[in-house]
Amino acid sequence: MCVFIIIYILIFHISVRHPNQHSKLADTEFIHRLMQEPLLDKEKEIELATAWRDGKDEKALHTLIQSFSRLVVSIAVRFRFYGIPLIDLIQEGNVGLIIAADKFDPSRDVRFSSYAKWWIKASIQDYILKNWSIVRNSATTAQKQLFFNLKRLQSNLANMANEHLEQSELESIAQTLNVALRDVVEMEKRLSMGNDLSLSAPINDSLNIEWQDFIPDESPSPEILATQAHDDTWRKYWLGFAIDTLNEREAFVIESRRLSENPKTLEQIGVELGVSKERVRQIEGRALRKMRQALIHYIGDVKELF
Repeated sequence: MCVFIIIYILIFHISVRHPNQHSKLADTEFIHRLMQEPLLDKEKEIELATAWRDGKDEKALHTLIQSFSRLVVSIAVRFRFYGIPLIDLIQEGNVGLIIAADKFDPSRDVRFSSYAKWWIKASIQDYILKNWSIVRNSATTAQKQLFFNLKRLQSNLANMANEHLEQSELESIAQTLNVALRDVVEMEKRLSMGNDLSLSAPINDSLNIEWQDFIPDESPSPEILATQAHDDTWRKYWLGFAIDTLNEREAFVIESRRLSENPKTLEQIGVELGVSKERVRQIEGRALRKMRQALIHYIGDVKELF
């Protein structure tokens, strides 16, 4: 694909998705505008396709694409029940239309619409498969065929009252689509779970309520957080006060043994101080008693602090 076509696709993505992404009115107006594009007769579409193929006439390509935008809408509407916004399906269908316009050979006796619909449909189907779930599944030809035909075949079997298809029905679908039975079973399970839903998606159009509004917040309340922050501040203050009552060696042992993210062993501290590890144990014990006595003297019960 030429560089111009790639740029054209990127511009189309930006112009459609971003400005009016959350505006249903804008989406409706956009679709209505596409449906108003004039149709082309066979001679005109051949003229435009030839102008693009032979002379890279960008205006001819643009006219060709715009004129067949209604074809994109008509195909995209068929896939509106897969949980993907219609405007996104139309956007991806237009990408397929642009690719078709670039690859179309006007010398063949084929109408552009007949050629383009396969590219449009393929582009939309690929987009649906990619966005159906955050869990990536295989997208082989058999899987695509199952994904887009299983519900239709299931309804034709007139067995929608049952939650799952019976074995004979699964075998019938596998035979009809010429796929493995295990693929039919896996796809039925996949479709029964539905596609992923955004937590920020509204429950319905009439209520300003999102799905995430029903998820309980198990985090502490602001009052609890404020109380904890207040208590932590005072704990740090009294801990610093208690350490200030120690001499340099005792403070070093407490900080190395009790206040470090990577506490040192008695033996390591002993090597640094040039004493035995038993002596370090004694220094640690004496330091803890001094700290406790200092805290009890000023604030009473130490248990209330820790």
